[in-house]
Amino acid sequence: MSLWTSSDIAAATGGTATADFAADGVAFDSREVGEGDLFVALAGEQSDGHRFLDQAFAQGAAGAIVSSDTTHPVVRVADTFAALEALARAARARVKGRVIGVTGSVGKTSTKEALFAALDRSPNRRAHRSVKSYNNHTGVPLSLARMPADSDYAVLEMGMNHPGELAHLTTLVRPHVAIVTAIAPAHTEFFPDESAIADAKGEIFRGLEPGGIAIVPYDSPHRDRLIAAAHPYAGKIVTFGLDKRADVHAAEVMPSPRGGTFVGAKVGARELSMTIAQPGQHWVSNAMAVLAAVDAVGADLALAGLALGELGGLAGRGARRDVAVGEGRALLIDESYNANPASMRATLAVLAQEPGRHVAVLGEMRELGEGSAAYHEALAPAVMAARVEMAVLVGEAMAPLAQALEGKVDFVHVRDAAAALDQVRALLRPGDAVLVKGSNGVGLSRLVAALADKVG
Repeated sequence: MSLWTSSDIAAATGGTATADFAADGVAFDSREVGEGDLFVALAGEQSDGHRFLDQAFAQGAAGAIVSSDTTHPVVRVADTFAALEALARAARARVKGRVIGVTGSVGKTSTKEALFAALDRSPNRRAHRSVKSYNNHTGVPLSLARMPADSDYAVLEMGMNHPGELAHLTTLVRPHVAIVTAIAPAHTEFFPDESAIADAKGEIFRGLEPGGIAIVPYDSPHRDRLIAAAHPYAGKIVTFGLDKRADVHAAEVMPSPRGGTFVGAKVGARELSMTIAQPGQHWVSNAMAVLAAVDAVGADLALAGLALGELGGLAGRGARRDVAVGEGRALLIDESYNANPASMRATLAVLAQEPGRHVAVLGEMRELGEGSAAYHEALAPAVMAARVEMAVLVGEAMAPLAQALEGKVDFVHVRDAAAALDQVRALLRPGDAVLVKGSNGVGLSRLVAALADKVG
């Protein structure tokens, strides 16, 4: 069965179909269009998708949503972005399965992927999720539009960097279960303080379906604020975390001899023993959120434990690679996708547990506003606690950290990722453990790709 037919699309968007067609996927980036996809020609500030119609159809598009004339098979609408949102609402309306929304300052993509892996193991059940980090005003409706009508579970990530964004996105997703993973300084350029960030994340609860379940981090200093935000909308509020007073918590935690962490978890009155493949205390917290959500939708906790035990690292979010260095190998920990003060400290703590010489390639943290200098400087204790022997600091905003590390940790401070790559290639030795972490705009993913391709 096709994901969308031209008549379905016309009915959902109020548009006019110029030909009959059926699509099996949806894309708004012409570079990602595959055989049988629907291409949504969005008009953005930098580029207009209508310019790439020929390319999209050359790559196999079955049809498109457009707002101008073309000879290709399309559905013509007045506004293609409004049409994408309308398609998203239609997709959500036809799904009878359980929908889970995930947000948070840190951990939302990792939690989304782990939760999908847990639910996808359910026998005779179909699970859907947001791909990549499609969690903004265009990514969320795209992820909904891609959702098959017969989905039993859907896990949809929602992000924001301004107040009010989640309030809108959650009305599209209409989750049965809404998770806030954690609150931390992120996008502080747009918020006066962390409490305001918590309020913005708490907007996710406004879209809960009647009787829906809110899942809140017990260990957060903003726990009570989030619970208050959930109360008017949630039929039930569940807490998770490391604290034994949380409804879902890690009662026992110890390093696993094979890497990762062994956890004895309590989910209400039930107990579950499992090994989490990914190392770090932050992953233990993520896992408790996953168990809380799996329990909330009535899925199998034991299968969730197995999924967490087999979950590999995500590119840019903890993926581990052995890379060639001269006649030996080094461990590369790829955390290059994003960074804020909380995630920096969490991943430095993971580096601290690794054998060998510790090298940290740390890119600047962006969108921190007036507090940026203080946030960067405050990373110094975490760098030293991680026993970093050589740090490569990338970007102008890293200057306060460089000053704080002077005389305490060997470091170089460079302007950009290209200069950082030259430094890393020169200093790496066999047996090193290398952490690469920074805001996505710094471009450290290119450094990771280059190191993984060939070092030394």
